[in-house]
Amino acid sequence: MAQRKIALACNVCGSRNYTLAANPNRTERLEIKKFCKFCGEHTLHRETR
Repeated sequence: MAQRKIALACNVCGSRNYTLAANPNRTERLEIKKFCKFCGEHTLHRETR
């Protein structure tokens, strides 16, 4: 069975920069500050479905 993947989208420009394996135990959407290569700075990235 293949693992489900989720994408992290930048809140500023909306680009989907990162992918992670989905965790079924997490009930809320993941929010992490990561570097966005399109914005050129660290911004908040939110899990998309």
